[in-house]
Amino acid sequence: MTRFHLVRHGPTHEKTFVGWRDVPADLTDLAAIARLDAGLPRDALLVSSDLTRAVQTADAIAAGRSRLPHEADLREFDFGEWDGKHFTDAAQTHPDLSRAFWETPGDLAAPGGESWNAVATRCASVLARLHRDHSGRDIIVVGHFGMILTQLGLAQSIPPKDTLGQKIDNLSVTGLQRLTDGWTTSLINHVF
Repeated sequence: MTRFHLVRHGPTHEKTFVGWRDVPADLTDLAAIARLDAGLPRDALLVSSDLTRAVQTADAIAAGRSRLPHEADLREFDFGEWDGKHFTDAAQTHPDLSRAFWETPGDLAAPGGESWNAVATRCASVLARLHRDHSGRDIIVVGHFGMILTQLGLAQSIPPKDTLGQKIDNLSVTGLQRLTDGWTTSLINHVF
């Protein structure tokens, strides 16, 4: 069994779509970082998305853990033309698509962006490789809201529209275990 500890990066305080746009995390809540660090296995491998907010968060809990190279395929959704825009702006420019994107996620994508299913496949390939290469280990994966939700949905065999309602807080942990015949879930949105 390989145990994945999916950690959402520290807060960005952005009020717009933040996908592949590279913005920093606010890691000034040292007590929250210390609790997260203490709550995760010390002997775990550590990997993160290559976006700054995930790298910074992983760096904050890296002491004593073996760091794997950053993984671009663990990035957040590519929101395309919507990245950097407020949700109301997307609704004005693409009213039907912006509503359907959230209500019927799956194959729909923002203009120039990627769909739920594309993100799920992209991130699942990384977890599959990590499981293959480091089977039986604890692996901390510092990433993003969309990465965590898509993988939670796949692990629980829940449709995207139902998974999308799950709350995933900054600096929270969602625990997934890869077994020989599928997945189990141990934690969802746990904040230490």
